[in-house]
Amino acid sequence: MKAVLARAVDWYVRLHDSAASDATRADWQVWLAADSRHAEAWARIELLQRQLGQAPAGAASTLESARRDRRNALKTLALLLGVGVIGWQGYQVSPWSADYVTRVGQRRQLILADGSRLDLNTDTRVDVRFDAGRRLIQLHQGEILVETAKDSRPLSVQTAQGQVLALGTRFSVRQGEGLSQVMVAAAAVEVRPTLASRQAVRVEAGQGLSFSAQGAGPLQPMPADIQAWTQGMLIAVDWRLDDLLAELSRYRPGYLGCATDIGGLRLSGAFDLDDSEAALASLQDALPIHIRRLTRYWVHIEAGRGGA
Repeated sequence: MKAVLARAVDWYVRLHDSAASDATRADWQVWLAADSRHAEAWARIELLQRQLGQAPAGAASTLESARRDRRNALKTLALLLGVGVIGWQGYQVSPWSADYVTRVGQRRQLILADGSRLDLNTDTRVDVRFDAGRRLIQLHQGEILVETAKDSRPLSVQTAQGQVLALGTRFSVRQGEGLSQVMVAAAAVEVRPTLASRQAVRVEAGQGLSFSAQGAGPLQPMPADIQAWTQGMLIAVDWRLDDLLAELSRYRPGYLGCATDIGGLRLSGAFDLDDSEAALASLQDALPIHIRRLTRYWVHIEAGRGGA
């Protein structure tokens, strides 16, 4: 849906451009009627505009001024809708082109042809390529947990930064911005960064690390319950509030963040990933915060006490 929202953002800006022609509006009508998801995305933009019209003057004027600059308008709308800068620049690449996909907030478990188990976390895309000589899982975005089955063929996970070779194991891999992260729950893996593939790093059970294409970071103890997402839970032990919100935001569409002056508040708890609203309510009960909503897709937490 993010790709569809990104395209809707682009149409919105094009239609509000002073140079918009009748042909542009006709093309938009064709796009709108082509898929029910297009109409749903457009409805979100119209809802956002109505909400902004009722918002404080500062918020509305920011978007109004951004319309005069196409690039800034795209960024502003994309942020408010939760598309992200990468989303609107790259909507031409369909998120449904991979073998296995999860939407934002969705998780999925698969049994692969060799008997290995593959769990997909929220907003994840993977391709699976098995042949006579190898088993390859290509992680394009998101996070996976792999529990390998016995097979004579090597199994590896390829990310944008390098390759993780399984050594009879249970491990998770997360694709981030310029970094990949691996956490090993059983046995071991070897990590080979793309530009330093000869410098393989062995990661044992209970360890993890992050790596770029240039090399691997230091080995770290695997945090307790970091793979609890497979059970639909997020376990936080003495986390910063801004880190917790960043993690929760992966499981819901739109923007979720907080003011910088409260980002360092610390807390512990167990949160249901399928009910982020309940998680926010529990945060409001436990901390001196106020939750401000511009729409259901834009939630900002500030200092204070009180309701949404």
